[in-house]
Amino acid sequence: MTDTARKPRVAGFALFTLFLMAVFVALGVWQLQRRLAKHELIAALTERLAEAPVALPSPARWAALDPARDEFRRVSFTATYAPLPDAMVYSPGSAVRKDASGPGTWAFLPARLTTGETVVIDAGFVENTMQDRSVEDRAVKKLVTGQAVALTGYLRFPEAPGWLTPAENRDKRLWFVRDHAAIASTLGWGAVAPFYVDLEQPAPDNNIPRPGALDVHLKDDHLQYAITWFALAGAVLIAFGVWVKGRRSS
Repeated sequence: MTDTARKPRVAGFALFTLFLMAVFVALGVWQLQRRLAKHELIAALTERLAEAPVALPSPARWAALDPARDEFRRVSFTATYAPLPDAMVYSPGSAVRKDASGPGTWAFLPARLTTGETVVIDAGFVENTMQDRSVEDRAVKKLVTGQAVALTGYLRFPEAPGWLTPAENRDKRLWFVRDHAAIASTLGWGAVAPFYVDLEQPAPDNNIPRPGALDVHLKDDHLQYAITWFALAGAVLIAFGVWVKGRRSS
């Protein structure tokens, strides 16, 4: 093989190697950026969860609430659970509740404020792996007493469904994403606040559904992933060097 034939092949493989290295390095840098963002999120959430509860924002302020600034704020207020159909939201486990690490459902109920507005309450976890509607009905029936209750919980904002999120089962009133506005529209709860409240207390006598304090234990594997991508970039460079050395000696 002539030198003129070899040079284009070496140059082409060099460009391909540089391309792969650039991709792997970019992915490594992206993981480091995600790690930094994750640490900032953990610090912010830890600070918010440790704060004393404040009064629920007034309806006039609801439109100005921002998930980036206000999610997981602890709030206290008085409300009355409405005698309307509740909803189940399936969960394979929670990243902010150590006592809800396995599959089950969250009990979502509408509650009326003393001023007349409706706020959706995630009243707690029900260990109900088969998503049995009768289990959920028994769990929430005792909550709807017609009496006002002092509630403490955390501001949460709706989740967006992903490509693989199953459609809701309307017969079971079962959802697979915490989109309280969509649930409210389907079940006829009327206009609701743009947030829902993840209940911390009070708990029913038998602790079903089970509310509880939130605790941040988000998964953080980004440094490991970054090292993997950088190692792949180095491996590609080494492989290219070995290949070039082999061609020169042949």
